[in-house]
Amino acid sequence: MSRLAARSCALGDVRGLPSVDGVGKYPAGADGAGAQEARDRGPGLEVARRGWGAALAGWGREHEVYRPDVVGWRRERLPELPEKTPILVRPDWFCEVLSPSNTRNDLVKKQRTYQRCQVPHHWIVDPMNEVLTVHRWMQDGYLNVLTAERGERVRAEPFGAIEWSVGVLFGDDPDEA
Repeated sequence: MSRLAARSCALGDVRGLPSVDGVGKYPAGADGAGAQEARDRGPGLEVARRGWGAALAGWGREHEVYRPDVVGWRRERLPELPEKTPILVRPDWFCEVLSPSNTRNDLVKKQRTYQRCQVPHHWIVDPMNEVLTVHRWMQDGYLNVLTAERGERVRAEPFGAIEWSVGVLFGDDPDEA
């Protein structure tokens, strides 16, 4: 793949995740207006100010590419999104949104790979049960540091400085959640 397979991304574009601005100048996608609207509301604007960016992109090596649903980097590690994919810088955070057809792959195969690659933070969003699970990388495996459901307010690593409602992951209005 020679061109970046990412679009301008606010996490709000991805099944209701709280918005986070893109790193540098991410290419605009077909839903640029929706991305801007997502960036203008919710806790993500504060997350972006604290030095994070996210994309829908592959990362890894030329022969081994990983594709989480959403992947993020601290800006000091990846100030601009590269022109080519895969992105060769290990992410600092990723999120998998479970679906009935891909749950086993997300929970077993991908998680083992991310553990081996030492990705520091891993979220699992389960839309069927309306649950967010947050993991932190440890030498022996991912440590579950938070499990929360719709209706709860959380400070989820690595964005722990910001309190937000888990319900925004499942379509709740962030102003009412």
